[in-house]
Amino acid sequence: MQHTHHGAHAPRNDYGQLIAFILMLCLLATAGYALQHTISCFLLSWIIAYLLDPLVIKFETYGLKRIYALALLYVILGILAIFFLTFMLPKLTMSWDAFLRELPQYIQKIKQTAFEWKARIPDNYGSDEIQWLLDTVSANVDTATEKTGAWAYGFAGRIFFNLFNILLSPILVFFMLYYKQTVIRTLSSWIPDQRRVIVLDISQEVNSSIGGYLRGQVIISIIVAILVSLALVVIQIPHPFLCGIFAGAASVLPFIGVIIAIFPALFFAWFQYQSMAVLVKILIAFAVIYFLEGYIVKPLVFKKSMDLNPLVTIIVVMALGELLGFWGILLALPIAAALKITWGHVIAGDFRH
Repeated sequence: MQHTHHGAHAPRNDYGQLIAFILMLCLLATAGYALQHTISCFLLSWIIAYLLDPLVIKFETYGLKRIYALALLYVILGILAIFFLTFMLPKLTMSWDAFLRELPQYIQKIKQTAFEWKARIPDNYGSDEIQWLLDTVSANVDTATEKTGAWAYGFAGRIFFNLFNILLSPILVFFMLYYKQTVIRTLSSWIPDQRRVIVLDISQEVNSSIGGYLRGQVIISIIVAILVSLALVVIQIPHPFLCGIFAGAASVLPFIGVIIAIFPALFFAWFQYQSMAVLVKILIAFAVIYFLEGYIVKPLVFKKSMDLNPLVTIIVVMALGELLGFWGILLALPIAAALKITWGHVIAGDFRH
């Protein structure tokens, strides 16, 4: 009877654990929202350390101690940072300032075009609905100008506000890389003995999948940004570097990133030239770049695919992007891959005894 009594209370204990787990998630979400700038700095540092760790390991294979390998790595990064600050940052700053100055002109051009389209619409074929749409766009264009300008200046302000985090990140990265093995040993000691082997095996599998994805995505984003910038410079489109950086960042988004990336270049080209020939050149340039990216660069960079369902991928990106913003979009696929790998081991019964 005593055994039956314990069995009857087991579901209640399970419910208690479930409630405690949900409360813990809510507490973590609340703390994450309150400490979003600190967590953002930590995530940035963690990703940078994750990307740089293979280089440190490579230096160690040549007989360097980890502290000397880190010193060599920081010397190389310092040289690259000086090059960026000397040559690239001034160009990006001037391009951004020019964009802010020209932003009201862009919005007014949209308003003028809307009026022109409205005047050309005939009095049939549902023109009332189209005219209502154009009237709505024209009526709200001034509000859109204010909001767009506020967003542009706010974006620059947020970058300046997070300057402390940017300066703090190299220090955090150094200590993350230096104490990596100590952290791994400490975390491993917290895992129960009967689960340690399978958890470490899953960790290695997740690390291989996520590490390859993050490093590969950074390489692809840089390649896309450079190719798009060079192509737009050749075609003589305004703000080529901003468009290139936007295209590189948009390549993080699966499936729809290719479509989003081309909009700024098309808009600037249309505003500057009002020529279909130039728009066609941009479409051809982006088609060639993304053909190379999809059929040559990605197969070389992503030697092992995460093999995620496209529908699940889009849902995860949308959900985590809504919850965590930029970091949710960036980490959506790695998180989905980690959950898929772990769930596969659960289904296979690897946690059973």
